[in-house]
Amino acid sequence: MTKTILIATDYSLESLNILKKVLKEKEAINNGMKYNILFVSGYEMGDSIRDLLFTTKNSIFNKIRPQEFCDAYGIIKNKYPHLINAIICDVFTGSFQRTFNNYLRAEKVEEAYYSSAKRKFTQGKFNIVPFIKKCKNLESYDIIIEVPEVLPEKGRLAEVFVEI
Repeated sequence: MTKTILIATDYSLESLNILKKVLKEKEAINNGMKYNILFVSGYEMGDSIRDLLFTTKNSIFNKIRPQEFCDAYGIIKNKYPHLINAIICDVFTGSFQRTFNNYLRAEKVEEAYYSSAKRKFTQGKFNIVPFIKKCKNLESYDIIIEVPEVLPEKGRLAEVFVEI
């Protein structure tokens, strides 16, 4: 049996700590469930006709998602193959709560995880946490992440291996 989990992200390596913490908790439960992990960030498309017609998800991801992020979630996926069915990266481009609710329904999201830690959203990204908090039919959890004072390499792939 599979369950879809949404993780609000800014596609930084720090946001993968949410996934690590969630998977550790799910592994402790050990109920035989597999999870589809849906990483979602808000993205402002703009109002230029040219941008709206010729922008693809690949071009958006080339702008907002670093390669280190993909490498790091691949490592996490290999560590928990018994829990992860699929990892999908997506962007939410709407601006209304009803649109977000329809997005969740279409993706069959059952749980959402986010961190309330302040982050800078750049390159057209925006925070979807306010949308998540307003959802009435969604189990959502604020994950508190303690960042260690000493990191091996800040902003690098080695950051994923630091135990929290």
